[in-house]
Amino acid sequence: MSDTISRLFDFAYHQLENSPQEKCFNYKEENSWKSISTEKFIMDANKVSSSLLNLGVKPNDKIAVISANNNPNWHILDIGVLQIGAQNVPLYATLAEKDYAYILNHSDAKYCFVSDDNLYQKVKSIASKTQLKNIFSLKDLKADYGWNSFLEIGNKEEYQTKIEALKKNIKTDDLATIIYTSGTTGTPKGVMLSHKNIVFTVFKTAKRLDLKQGNIRIISYLPICHIFERTASYYNLFMGFEVYYAESIEKIGDTIRDVKPHYLAVVPRLLEKIFDKIVDKGSNLTGIKKQLFFWALSLAEKYEPYNQKSAAYHFKLKIARKLIFVKWQEALGGNLQFMISGSAPLQHRLIRVFTAAGINIFEGYGMTESSPGGSLNDLRNNGLKIGSVGKPLENITLKIAADGEILMKGDNVMIGYYKNQEMTNKTIINGYLHTGDIGEIDANGFLTITDRKKEMFKTSGGKYIAPAALESELKQSRFIEQIMVIGEGEKMPAAIIQPNFEFITAWAERHQYKITDATSDKKLINRIQKEIDFHNQKFGKWEQIKKFEITSDEWSIEAGHLTPTMKMKRKVIKEKYKKLYQNIYNS
Repeated sequence: MSDTISRLFDFAYHQLENSPQEKCFNYKEENSWKSISTEKFIMDANKVSSSLLNLGVKPNDKIAVISANNNPNWHILDIGVLQIGAQNVPLYATLAEKDYAYILNHSDAKYCFVSDDNLYQKVKSIASKTQLKNIFSLKDLKADYGWNSFLEIGNKEEYQTKIEALKKNIKTDDLATIIYTSGTTGTPKGVMLSHKNIVFTVFKTAKRLDLKQGNIRIISYLPICHIFERTASYYNLFMGFEVYYAESIEKIGDTIRDVKPHYLAVVPRLLEKIFDKIVDKGSNLTGIKKQLFFWALSLAEKYEPYNQKSAAYHFKLKIARKLIFVKWQEALGGNLQFMISGSAPLQHRLIRVFTAAGINIFEGYGMTESSPGGSLNDLRNNGLKIGSVGKPLENITLKIAADGEILMKGDNVMIGYYKNQEMTNKTIINGYLHTGDIGEIDANGFLTITDRKKEMFKTSGGKYIAPAALESELKQSRFIEQIMVIGEGEKMPAAIIQPNFEFITAWAERHQYKITDATSDKKLINRIQKEIDFHNQKFGKWEQIKKFEITSDEWSIEAGHLTPTMKMKRKVIKEKYKKLYQNIYNS
């Protein structure tokens, strides 16, 4: 760990002193890339601090920020808040007004910053029910609440001496941020993380990845309010990487081709979509080209690391890389060295296929409460095991409780839950974070996640069902976009399925057939049943999916089916499709 970095804002000053960048942050404006240098970043962060001090913000005051897209001003605000001893409280842009009212009140937020007018109006509509003194925009507007107007507030006095004094008083154990969980179940909890928690994770991750500093481009597109992306942002500052902000997740493919990144942080759903697009293109080939594509894909699905396969296999793989997989690499910019996956279980098949194609995937494990350090795969020293989430990062202890729950100990473990000592005491016992995940650790120290403790359920016959394992297996079918396994207290496990509408339309066209209603089309239902029958073979009879229903709409973040990191909101989905549930169990 660097002796000069012990607080989060130190990362920015470290870059200024050791590897100042002309293109520290890069964003699209009118179809062209604009850049902000490290020097400009620090200068504007000090303006933020000055304006906040002029507004009367004191150490330990809470500043909320809500952004629909990642942008430089979020990071400028973050450093400006942290270096005067206040705390940043990031919120998801997809929340409802009532959720904003709850979190802003619960966190005692004094000011709130938003990225656009829609969010400004949402927060303004509930501001009278909170302690907010004002709302500002992260955008340059002519209005008095615009970003430039806010930065000018601090020009009335010279605050730099006071800023430096406040910085010196901030300790590494001090609270840095409160992150409210996205709430797949229940009321959001405010996770308190110290400067030390996140700094520790950054350095231990940096040691595991072992990348060289500088001359690397990365793309920022996952929600910055999520701890995974936010910790990555401090890591990028430390390493002196150039950060490019994607305009939206829908345009991520265009951004990848434009920026040509050297590594990507991904969530499983995005990787599944990338893979589906690649396979769709392969399906549209003809003749020998199509045969070669699926030969290479079949070969990649059998991949094992560390030359465990025969010399003949690796000779074939070399040919496949030259003929087929080089095109995959070009489609992903041509520079991509690896991808890090977190947030949810990743299909083993995807790890094999992409790694065989020369694009390494390192699956890791962590949570908001662990800042989000935990474990991570890497290729060095036999540190990759497909199907696992790797070995623990240095100075993090993992162990399995008697009931199978994963327990974690280290400087990455949160301070606790804000204003909820009872829940804190239930979650952190004898220094160990009780993660709520079920797992196993093998003789070599690799951790495998088997399910979420809260998501496992019993059928009426008393058999335990681990839905995540079933869902991950069944999502390998190109017919299935999303699937949620149900059956708690029922006689059998079943599933609610959102089909891959794009694929089933193309499938129907190939068979000169038109699907009018996917939920009741017999031919489609029979075809999906074949997929389920095939994948069911990997599970015990009591676990196998016996019935399913198809939804007519696409599951999305906007409609509330998914969290901003694309995890299913199980309670919401079950409620939305109550009739389908009843069709399964009451018919």
